[in-house]
Amino acid sequence: MNGAESLVTTLVDSGVDVCFANPGTSEMHFLAALENPRMRSVLCLYEGVCTGAADGYFRMADKPASTLLHLGPGLANGLSNLHNAKRARSAIVNVVGEHALSHLKYDAPLKSDLDGIARTQSDWLRRTDTAKSLATDAALCAAQAKLRPGRIATLVLPGDTSWGEADGPAPPAPIPYAPGAPDPLLVDHIAKILTSGEETLIVFGDHAMRGRCLELAGKIKAKTGVRLATQFFSSRIERGAGRVPLERIPYAVPQALAFLKGFKHIITVQTGEPIAFFAYPNTPSLLKSPDATVHPFIELDHDPVAGLEMLVDALGAGHETAVLQPRDEKPAPEGKLDPVSIAQALAFALPENAILVDESLTTGRESLGLTAGARPHDVIQNMGGSIGYGTPVATGAALACPDRRVFCMVGDGSAMYSIQSLWTQAREGLNVTTIIFANHSYQILKTEFANMGFGPPGPQALSMIDIGNPRIDWVAMGTSMGVPSERVTDAGALTQALINSAREPGPRLIEVLLA
Repeated sequence: MNGAESLVTTLVDSGVDVCFANPGTSEMHFLAALENPRMRSVLCLYEGVCTGAADGYFRMADKPASTLLHLGPGLANGLSNLHNAKRARSAIVNVVGEHALSHLKYDAPLKSDLDGIARTQSDWLRRTDTAKSLATDAALCAAQAKLRPGRIATLVLPGDTSWGEADGPAPPAPIPYAPGAPDPLLVDHIAKILTSGEETLIVFGDHAMRGRCLELAGKIKAKTGVRLATQFFSSRIERGAGRVPLERIPYAVPQALAFLKGFKHIITVQTGEPIAFFAYPNTPSLLKSPDATVHPFIELDHDPVAGLEMLVDALGAGHETAVLQPRDEKPAPEGKLDPVSIAQALAFALPENAILVDESLTTGRESLGLTAGARPHDVIQNMGGSIGYGTPVATGAALACPDRRVFCMVGDGSAMYSIQSLWTQAREGLNVTTIIFANHSYQILKTEFANMGFGPPGPQALSMIDIGNPRIDWVAMGTSMGVPSERVTDAGALTQALINSAREPGPRLIEVLLA
């Protein structure tokens, strides 16, 4: 057994059995080792698709996938979506090929400061020394990725450690983690705040926005009347009819300030206090009222179920019945396409148990509020703000949940960053409906230009945020990558296209023509 074979076997034995790969010459022995039938290898045509897909896979599977990237430049190509994954606290095992140790001294063209590149977005980094130590390093890498909250663990793989003789795979490494819980005195303090009669908001993040945590949050709300919310962007939310609804703190600073104005207390559960996404002239970065107090309650490395159960017990809320989101019975929309009719089409058409990946920026900004009453579904959002996350994350989510339909909402500007995802979706037969909002502009930047006080952009500035000359033909783009594609120009056609896309297996693309 060579080093690469010991590496792949160790990863699989450690529960890492999917690899999103974009290999090069230095990784050929790893590529040969992927013949292991227990490892599913998925080819991606761009490294940012590899890292984004690994992010989406973790968010739905709750276990890490691996990437295979080619040297420092390949890792650099994947950094943007590693940034988003790190912000979402997704667990990923990065395997990055490196020149053979004996070759590094010759300063070959692809030599780079690989470790320096890796450190920018890695929580743990190890450079393997020998083929015989590779399996142990791989087991440690997998264990480090699984630490809570999820971590980016990167293993640098010199070529000669792959082809050298190994002693065999290593057993899975122990994960040095025991989930904590809030101090009972803190639980009592939070309970007193919730029963004080003062306006209070609980803001949820990370794993606290799904499953049993939502049920417990609903009991707390029923007992105390507290309002429940999320940050504007969240890693994964379970929502829809029959689930406890969470309000969404607005993105725009004036609206966020108005939303938070009346609260005397803000309690955080696996998240931080609300802050502005960007700084703007003459506006605050902290969004709470000056006289409001933030109370960190359940930390990221805590067990949120245990913490919320402690609070429910302290409140005597165990027998409370949560108020659940009713089903939206509005008919399918007709007529003009706009943010409201698009959201109504989604609310009508989403099948039960769908996964909605949101990178819609301006067009879909109303979607979450108007799809609250859709059939039960999950929503995944961009925690890091780096553009080009949507279609790769949808790819990984679909591979993690092959029995569920994934809907990816993405603006045309964002989609161009990682459109290679469509090819992987077609190759793997993944159940993804990609919805491209084609306004032929970086519309979000027009809004931000105005928010900075410049008013309408002039001709030169406008030319930097206009992507309509030449126009991108999204139907042709999707078709060229093997994805059946269509264009819609009204709300009724969009609704029917969404419904139809879920009736057949495999990927689909819908261009929503807005301008």
